[in-house]
Amino acid sequence: MRKKRNYLYVFLLSFVLFTTILWVMKIQQGTIPLVDQWTRGFVQSLADSNLYFLFRWLTELGSGTFLTPFTIVVAIILGYIFRDWFVGVMFAGGTLLSYGANVLIKVIVERGRPRIFVAAEAEGYSFPSGHAMISMVCYGLLIYFLAKKIKSKKKVIAAQISVAILIFLIGFSRYMIRVHYLTDVLAGFAFGFIFILLWTMLFEYVQRRRSPANESPS
Repeated sequence: MRKKRNYLYVFLLSFVLFTTILWVMKIQQGTIPLVDQWTRGFVQSLADSNLYFLFRWLTELGSGTFLTPFTIVVAIILGYIFRDWFVGVMFAGGTLLSYGANVLIKVIVERGRPRIFVAAEAEGYSFPSGHAMISMVCYGLLIYFLAKKIKSKKKVIAAQISVAILIFLIGFSRYMIRVHYLTDVLAGFAFGFIFILLWTMLFEYVQRRRSPANESPS
């Protein structure tokens, strides 16, 4: 069962990477992907609606203004809960590094935004969405670490679902307020998920290497 699950993960990851690469190729050729052509009219029809203002508020939960102090405070709390500074460093470091990775990808792809909106931190290049990618990493790492301390499996699943919904809403808000194309957001989720997989694998590897040193002599 576990092997089948791993094959499924590899297949899904390969599909996401392949699709994202196709989008990048189209964007760099100056072509708007069909997904964006099909979905652009919908959000334009929602301008100044109550739904628009709801997502305008939600987008702030993925802003640098909010995530910077949030990351610092949570890193300190995680270090205290685990009695291990390394956990806090990996949480904060992962969030910071994902920001750097997002900027790097944007510079490489050089896709313009559908519109500039300074108040919503919507300046510069568009692909992939930083709110989608960095929120995926920040909130994803948070629930990854907290799940290690929650004993109830039902509570872990409930927390994971809640955080997944939050991440989706934050990323989707960028599309809803028209500062990103839908493919920007989907690519942000994809890159964020890949980053989490690699970062947590690194964490687990380092923890295994550290564990003998952390064991008290008998």
